[in-house]
Amino acid sequence: MSITGTAIVAGVVGRPIGHSLSPALHGAWIRALGLNAVYAPFQAIDAGFEVLVQGLRAGGVRGVNVTLPFKEMAVAMADRVSADAQAAGAANLLLFTEAGIEARNTDGVGLLAAFAEQAPTTNLASGPVAILGAGGAARGACAVLASMGARDLRIVNRTRERAEAMTERFGGRAFAIGEAAAALEDVVAIINTTSAGLADNAGVDWPLEAAPRRAAVMDMVYKPLRTPLLEKAARLGMPVVDGLGMLIGQARPSFEAFFSETPPESGHVRSLLEGMLA
Repeated sequence: MSITGTAIVAGVVGRPIGHSLSPALHGAWIRALGLNAVYAPFQAIDAGFEVLVQGLRAGGVRGVNVTLPFKEMAVAMADRVSADAQAAGAANLLLFTEAGIEARNTDGVGLLAAFAEQAPTTNLASGPVAILGAGGAARGACAVLASMGARDLRIVNRTRERAEAMTERFGGRAFAIGEAAAALEDVVAIINTTSAGLADNAGVDWPLEAAPRRAAVMDMVYKPLRTPLLEKAARLGMPVVDGLGMLIGQARPSFEAFFSETPPESGHVRSLLEGMLA
């Protein structure tokens, strides 16, 4: 397959970006469909995010996915904001159109897809759900859970004030990190939205022992695939949901928006990405 001057270009913006599997994921789908297209990684500094995005838009790029730590900034700079991004106050997808920049949030779609695949018996609306972290990814998770009817969201964060700001938006209760054990009591699921599980980050030893053994534990981090949090959950006999399922789930609507094509089924690409992680 050759790339020509008429290739559709999209990508992902974040910091750091070197760990991202999104280019490999979208690239595999591009090759499978034989598209004249490119999906590239772009790293931005905090002060340069808007400059980079505007430059990509001016350069004819179709759009970008947005990852940590820019999801909230992505909403703020958009000309149009979809209902899901508006509800979350964060966006992981920016589309560049003649009418301006459109912000969307597909994180909720990815989260539900991951649970449906790896913890299908978990009913996220049936009981309390603990959200670890209070950033843009947490907003996306809370927005989709609230839309499903979840009423007891427990936001646990190092900075209690930031957790309280989340509960003002989505309901639920705020907990400081030292109160995590109380937040995990009687939950049906625990969702880590922070980057604490990354391979170069020791993270937090969350007190999973305080949660019911039936509670499903999800970590949005996918490198490593089995984070310390998921390893601990598995030792306790709890269902686990890895971040790779969410990555693939949120990427599917992004790919369709960028390239106007439906990506192939996820089995092959998951095997490819698992091999890269190994």
